[in-house]
Amino acid sequence: MTKFDYRKALEEIPHRPGIYQYWDANGELIYIGKAKDLRNRVSSYFVKDSLLNGKTRVLVRKINRITFTIVDTEIDAWLLENSLIKKHQPRYNVMLKDDKTYPWIVIKNEPFPRVFPTRKYVKDGSRYFGPYASVGMMHAIMDTIRELYPLRTCNLALTPENISRGKFKVCLEYQIGNCKGPCEGYQTEEEYEQNLNDIRDILSGKIGMVIRRLKNELDKAAAELKFEYAHHLKNKLDLLDRYQSKSTVVNSSITNVDVFSIASDQSYAFVNYLKVMNGVIIQTQTVELKKRLDESDAELLSLAIPEIRSRFNSTSKEIIVPFTLGIDAGNLKFTVPKQGEKKNLLELSLKNALYFKKERLNQYEKLNPELKAERILTQMQKDLRMNVLPRHIECFDNSNFQGKYPVSAIVVFRDAKPSKKDYRHFNVKTVEGPNDFATMEEAVHRRYRRLLDEGQTLPQLIVIDGGKGQLSAALKSLKLLGIDKQVTVIGIAKRLEELYYPGDQYPLYLDKKSETLKVIQHLRDEAHRFGITFHRKQRSLKTFRTELENIPGIGRTTAEKLLKAFRSVKKIQEATPEQLREVLNERQVTALRDYFIS
Repeated sequence: MTKFDYRKALEEIPHRPGIYQYWDANGELIYIGKAKDLRNRVSSYFVKDSLLNGKTRVLVRKINRITFTIVDTEIDAWLLENSLIKKHQPRYNVMLKDDKTYPWIVIKNEPFPRVFPTRKYVKDGSRYFGPYASVGMMHAIMDTIRELYPLRTCNLALTPENISRGKFKVCLEYQIGNCKGPCEGYQTEEEYEQNLNDIRDILSGKIGMVIRRLKNELDKAAAELKFEYAHHLKNKLDLLDRYQSKSTVVNSSITNVDVFSIASDQSYAFVNYLKVMNGVIIQTQTVELKKRLDESDAELLSLAIPEIRSRFNSTSKEIIVPFTLGIDAGNLKFTVPKQGEKKNLLELSLKNALYFKKERLNQYEKLNPELKAERILTQMQKDLRMNVLPRHIECFDNSNFQGKYPVSAIVVFRDAKPSKKDYRHFNVKTVEGPNDFATMEEAVHRRYRRLLDEGQTLPQLIVIDGGKGQLSAALKSLKLLGIDKQVTVIGIAKRLEELYYPGDQYPLYLDKKSETLKVIQHLRDEAHRFGITFHRKQRSLKTFRTELENIPGIGRTTAEKLLKAFRSVKKIQEATPEQLREVLNERQVTALRDYFIS
């Protein structure tokens, strides 16, 4: 198979807006993209491997043929790209995850049109409103409409000829007041159409227009002393006010606007859409995208906007977005608000996207706990400026009591979780007096001297509980062992939770809610707990050993034998003479029992 000559292919590609398509050796379409300048965009893929991310390198290696389509404007390329991706679903393109058929409200194209919900969009001249992301919201709107306007629900062919021939009879819906009986000519088409005009305005978000129309009609009825009809109109107004109060209302000057925001992580992105009409949010939806080639938020948003607008049949000329997309959109206006009502709308959209992201990722992580660990480790790698994921982390802490009984403890985390079987503690051997720095130096040296001697793997991250002094002491031992360049070492100071790096004058401050900081705090707290528990045990044993040495006939060596054999004071006290004789002679047994009994 001949190697693909991208240079020859580039010669045929013009400096024009359009879409490009990548095909593999099997003739399969694997990627579709858009560009303001086709040749410049395509050539950007064929650079040094080191300049591309891993997924893009795999894509480029599979390219065997390039085709392209030129268009007049960038907005045409944008729309064409979206339609082709939906049609062909190439392997390396981002796809909007959506396995639902959303409901619509349809005003049927027929005499005395019915108004009802449906999940089938039929191009038969009927008027469709939606789709509605929330079935509950759609039913709430339908209930309001039915309370306001009696409409027929039957599927009879109410042509003038059929009605004039008396072909139909009114049903129970007429008897209970839910329909005005157009089937027998009790309601005219003109009156029915007036109701439909109000319904169209309500479904389009123009509730204010309907309210003004009803108020004018109410004033007229009151002036003409039609009090019963006026009361009926007043009930309608109250119902519309209640419905409007449940809608999210913004500045009424913001009309027919689309709002888009995005929240993403390493693998997924979530795009929220708000539709604003006449100061009311009438539609909202959040869609999920699975990343394929480490796409940027701008690229993902550019892909999602035309798809969502197409799905919701949006004709808005203004689109509010969180950042510039770099799209020459013709008659479309992209707005990046800095303050005011539009900024508030954007923030509301982002809150929805972040909430949806949190809930969906929680679901994924419950089904696959490894995903959570991978996400946390990836965030730690980014926050701590590491070259590798910190899958193996170790944390050191020292404990002493007024300079006495010094001990060191080390805890081990694997994949951001405690690995308690790997916890270790050290009795300090070379340090005299209260010298926390020297104690840290000894513990770090002994730990990694042993790992190196036994051929065990080193951690990717070492956390030192303490400030610059303890960190420098630990680094001294790592340099002595020649491994200071092989691991990342940081110190955490308790007071303000500062993170210190060797040789860096200024500390790193992480967000208090950061998962990276929470893992480091968990490490530090676990090391402190493990260390202080061991310290108390050692202090208790050493205190008791000193007390044992006061018993006639028992010296330091014998006291240590007792503690080694019985492990605790309580067990020594409860031991039988026969058990004590395995360690002591008869005279020592008698002296020990007399000491505790007295």
